[in-house]
Amino acid sequence: MARQNIFGTVFGVEAGMMQIAVFPNISKRRSGEIVDRIFNFYRNKDVRLVMPATEARQFRKEEYGLPCVERVHIDMALSIGGDGTLIGVCRRFREQGVPVCGINLGTLGFLADIEPRELESRLAKILVGEYIVENRLLLSGFTSNELGERFLGNAINDVVISKGDSRRMLRMEIYVNDTHLTDCKADGLIVSSPTGSTAYSLSAGGPILNPNIRALIIIPICPHTFQMRPLVVSEDDEVKIKIAANSDLVVTLDGQEIFKLPPSDEVIVRKSRTTAQIVKFADKNYYDVLKAKLWGTGGDWH
Repeated sequence: MARQNIFGTVFGVEAGMMQIAVFPNISKRRSGEIVDRIFNFYRNKDVRLVMPATEARQFRKEEYGLPCVERVHIDMALSIGGDGTLIGVCRRFREQGVPVCGINLGTLGFLADIEPRELESRLAKILVGEYIVENRLLLSGFTSNELGERFLGNAINDVVISKGDSRRMLRMEIYVNDTHLTDCKADGLIVSSPTGSTAYSLSAGGPILNPNIRALIIIPICPHTFQMRPLVVSEDDEVKIKIAANSDLVVTLDGQEIFKLPPSDEVIVRKSRTTAQIVKFADKNYYDVLKAKLWGTGGDWH
């Protein structure tokens, strides 16, 4: 059967045919090679490949380019790059519930589950449905002031509150479910998901959480006190941060979306109503990956 998108273009997606969107990071040296291997593997198979128009032109796949991939039916998205690339693709499809599978050309690659050396074998598993879709907790960031509450966006890893142009530390009042937990002077604050516990949170001294744990992590950035330690709270808790001095704020979602806020705004973080769907394979154990990436010889990440 044919599917028609809002631009009026008809794509011949036959019944039983899988439609996969390919999102290469154009700054990665091996992206072109990986794109070619994907297209070669799925040639003459019941798979239709599409790409964003800009990337399609970059990699000489113009006939597969679409002006807005998010507005057509997609069964799976392949990200080519590091975890940041995968996170960006997840954010693009956060409302559609499209599973995203990462091909790792980055450094650590906790989320991107396919290494280049195993590409074709993993593509074959995708073709026959031998994969797992993990629903990862998403964070929602908001600001609140006398005009009401404003939604900023969702984050897979973390919502980070940091100082703007000022060199002074932020004086923050931290609340959990309207309980005034503590006051803290620090360079900023991270509210992380379990998925993000191996990202910025880890660098700031936060704990590593299995992504299946339903929790949020509150981590101060360089606190000027020994009393403020990283704190793990329930995923259903609401975290609110008030700034107690005239300091401009910067709120960052996954390091990809940046908002500059006045000091009068409060920042609120709570669990999103939607989740990120990330493709994993049954023969890759979380703790084996953790060991290889952090403490062992992980292979391609060196």
